[in-house]
Amino acid sequence: MKLTAIQTSELDPYYKVYINKVNAKRELIEALSLGQMETLEFFKGLTQSQWDLSYDTGKWTPKEVLLHLIDTERIFSYRALRFARKDTTPLSGFDQDHYVAVSAARSRDSQSLIAEYTAVRDSSIALFKSFDAQRLAKIGTASGGPFSTRALGFIIAGHEIHHIEIIKERYLS
Repeated sequence: MKLTAIQTSELDPYYKVYINKVNAKRELIEALSLGQMETLEFFKGLTQSQWDLSYDTGKWTPKEVLLHLIDTERIFSYRALRFARKDTTPLSGFDQDHYVAVSAARSRDSQSLIAEYTAVRDSSIALFKSFDAQRLAKIGTASGGPFSTRALGFIIAGHEIHHIEIIKERYLS
């Protein structure tokens, strides 16, 4: 399923910014797989001191950003599973700042974060591969808005692009 197949009714407009980061010609599994390669290459290229940088008081470090990507991917994949299984229960949102604040990401070593990211992405790819076109088109409600299963997958792919761009612009320039 290509990104161009996603309709505006399949996602809360707030998340369009992430969808727009993904190449419109990409298939979902391709976007997730290439995203994994690019994300791993980027984070593995950081020096130890860069992992602990914060561009301003109260801003996340790259360690916290990577754990935020992991947490968000887990949550969005869970939503995708629920919607693909025709679960119509509206799902609540989550407070990303609270998650990061209590994550203890700053005390983790970079290799453990990279290993966890790899495991989560591999799991997400396997999950999304298991969905046929009918299940990818299923729509549910989360955070008060609509999401299709396929939109959630593309949001995951675009979300990591968004955060890597921020790290490059604000931390490494």
